[in-house]
Amino acid sequence: VQLQASGGGLVQAGGSLRLSCTASGQYFSRYAMAWFRQAPGKEREFVSAIGRSSGRTDYAVSVEGRFTISRDNDRKTVYLQMNSLKPEDTAVYYCAADWAIMTTPLTRHPGDYEYWGQGTQVTVSS
Repeated sequence: VQLQASGGGLVQAGGSLRLSCTASGQYFSRYAMAWFRQAPGKEREFVSAIGRSSGRTDYAVSVEGRFTISRDNDRKTVYLQMNSLKPEDTAVYYCAADWAIMTTPLTRHPGDYEYWGQGTQVTVSS
């Protein structure tokens, strides 16, 4: 599967952005999906994940209550709605896919994701 992320940009602190990640290929609904981010000079970090059927979600503590992950399997797209953005949210955001069965636990480890999008830059000014 190939992933294409979009929706990044420059926004003031307190603003909102919605990232999208669209997949090509088959069986999108059989992948758990996640968003990671990487700021300059830092390691890639987990942001959020969603199970195959949207029934399960997971969030990093730093974004819980501000970000919402969702997916539309018919459109082969996963979204990340980001509200109340802070300068520390500035990073390149990557979407990732993990082939999973329904009972596979959501994972926060980047190495567990087989496919990655190219990244989209999010910059939050203070």
